[in-house]
Amino acid sequence: MAKSRVRIIVLGGTITMAPSAPGAGITPNLTGEDLVAAVPELAEIAEIEVETPFLKPGSTLSYADLARVSGMANAALKEGAAGVVVVQGTDTIDETSFLFDLAGDHPRPIVVTGAMRGAKAPGADGNASLLAAVTAAASPRTEGLGALVVLNDEIHAARLVEKGHTALASAFVSPGFGPLGHVVEGEARIVLRPAAPGWRAGPLPAEMPRVPILKPGIGEDGAAVEALVALGAGGLVVEGMGAGHVPAAFAEALGEAAKRIPVVLATRVAAGRVFRRTYGAPGSEIDLLGRGLVPAGLLSPHKARLLLSVLVAQGANGATIRAAFDAYD
Repeated sequence: MAKSRVRIIVLGGTITMAPSAPGAGITPNLTGEDLVAAVPELAEIAEIEVETPFLKPGSTLSYADLARVSGMANAALKEGAAGVVVVQGTDTIDETSFLFDLAGDHPRPIVVTGAMRGAKAPGADGNASLLAAVTAAASPRTEGLGALVVLNDEIHAARLVEKGHTALASAFVSPGFGPLGHVVEGEARIVLRPAAPGWRAGPLPAEMPRVPILKPGIGEDGAAVEALVALGAGGLVVEGMGAGHVPAAFAEALGEAAKRIPVVLATRVAAGRVFRRTYGAPGSEIDLLGRGLVPAGLLSPHKARLLLSVLVAQGANGATIRAAFDAYD
């Protein structure tokens, strides 16, 4: 029986990093071919194809980079690959995987992975992450799950996963839900299947409008809101307190901004959705939604920013924007 094909696209990140000189910090210097050669067990799982379009830290990836990689990944799936593994820096895996999920147009998965320790560090986790990611990408059990994140033998949904620690190999978590499954004894085991959201972006734009995230704290007023609108923001995400609350002095400025640009209300709390109809004081969710803000549902502020950026880039109207966010509530 012929093996399935898995395409590996290596973008850089800690998994590709080693010291360039004694005492120097680690930098990307291992290609996709280097990573694959270090894990001969990959050949037992699938026929491996690998490419390295560039090597960058995860924090330096651009929208143009990700539009290109998304196109490469979707093309590989249409050409018959069982799955695609994108290898990158962990700083932005929770963001890039969500963009790939928005742009996905195939039932087979795009799996994003990386490493928390450099390639030459004691206990380096890159080889194990790559092996687990290819196992998940090749498995028929991951059909229809959308984009996935696989590290530490855990399989996470792109829309739910967050980086929860700066150092540990167990850094990636899905607050409030947990992983969809695990890679155990060489197999992908899925125990949870999230409902598929009803909105897809299509091909990602290579350029996006400026959509900042504003995180108000105690005692702040609305001056920052007015400044961001004046600077030409195409949209705004507010990282509210609790279930979606801001200081009362903030509310009027947000309402004025929402008359000019789309404003999305998210929460800084790690787990749970933005409320819609519980609190009624000035600056609470009922007040803010009544002023025209759009609730982010379960999306974290940075994922809400990505969704809003894509929608604004596509020229979506208010009804379309609300419907897209409702799909994640």
